[in-house]
Amino acid sequence: MKRPPLLTTFLALLLTALAAHGAEPLPGASVESLLAAAREHSPDVRMVRLEAEAARERIQPAGALPDPVLRIELENITRNGSQNATLDPTRTGDTKYTLMQPLPFWGKRDLKRDVASAEAEQASGRAADTWAEVASRIKSLYAQYWLTGQSLQLTRENIELTRRLEQIAQARYAGGLAAQQDAIRALLERSAMDAELVGMESEFHHLMVFLNAMLARPSGAALAEPAALRTIPARLDGSVLNDRLIAANPQLAIETARVGGAEKSRELAYRNRYPDLTLGVAPMQVGNRVDAWSLMLEMNLPLQQGTRRSQERESERMLEAATARKEALGHRLQGDLNAALSNLESARTTEQITRTRLLPQAELTFKSALAGYENGKVDFATLLDAQRQIRNARLALLRAQASQQLRLAEIERLLGEDL
Repeated sequence: MKRPPLLTTFLALLLTALAAHGAEPLPGASVESLLAAAREHSPDVRMVRLEAEAARERIQPAGALPDPVLRIELENITRNGSQNATLDPTRTGDTKYTLMQPLPFWGKRDLKRDVASAEAEQASGRAADTWAEVASRIKSLYAQYWLTGQSLQLTRENIELTRRLEQIAQARYAGGLAAQQDAIRALLERSAMDAELVGMESEFHHLMVFLNAMLARPSGAALAEPAALRTIPARLDGSVLNDRLIAANPQLAIETARVGGAEKSRELAYRNRYPDLTLGVAPMQVGNRVDAWSLMLEMNLPLQQGTRRSQERESERMLEAATARKEALGHRLQGDLNAALSNLESARTTEQITRTRLLPQAELTFKSALAGYENGKVDFATLLDAQRQIRNARLALLRAQASQQLRLAEIERLLGEDL
């Protein structure tokens, strides 16, 4: 039985809707969608996360006791030449079993565990720093992706506007009101923008490739069109952000952990002045019975004082170097933060001036020039110049908005967290 055409169409639409509903949305419409995809799929993020987990697993073994040692000694295995050599403990002269347990000097195990903990904190800091770097890169690429997409749209609108101006010029030329040069100028202007459009489309494609690389996706995979930018905080307090920088920056966290590890390494170097012990118990087997027991105490003798003093001085210098590195990094990061804040405010001011003054003035100039040209009071060159002014003003507005996003990404990279 043949289905009615209306029912077939309805079923096809229903299946299409269900497929669209079940399909996972493409990343790219917002920077948040890209960050979510990167957090899940980025191999760089996964690598440092696994390294941090591996470093945490080294903490417990670092402070554990060394494995005990079992020694078996078979003595007089030929019974003074009365038998062939044997490894049977019941047939040798005697067999000695020695069980030994090394015991590091008091406090050494805790210090080794603390050093391993500091190294695990550094690994965690590297994981956080890598994510901050990946997130900052994605935010910057998205700002450029959005800017290029908006510029493409603006260029297409200007090409259409130039086509209308060309039609106006041709109509005036046909009526004997304008020179043929006006129509030729409009055609040249449109050709130049067509060439510019090709370059923008190529750049847009390259940005898609870069974003896909950050997400570990195929280079030609589709991305959603950039829809909107993140909201810029209305007011950013430099002193508050500097405090947040000191508290949250992943690189500073790494250096803080390195200083802590250097302090524990220095304490361990001084603790190596004292000997480590080995305790042992040794039963003696003769025939089929245990005939005697022995106790053993062994210690190393820390006589190489020159070597130990060099190790202690090395640990002191390493601690001083770690402290100086942390201090220098803090000053540099604070300088970068203040520069980024200044650049953000500059871009914000540029956007405000462009939006409230430059763009309205350019639009008014264009409308006036268009009316003047249609009335024969303004030449075509003046009209094209007015068109360029309004286009440049709109591009300046887009660039100021994208610049703010770039500066915001820098600030959040330094803080190690989103604002």
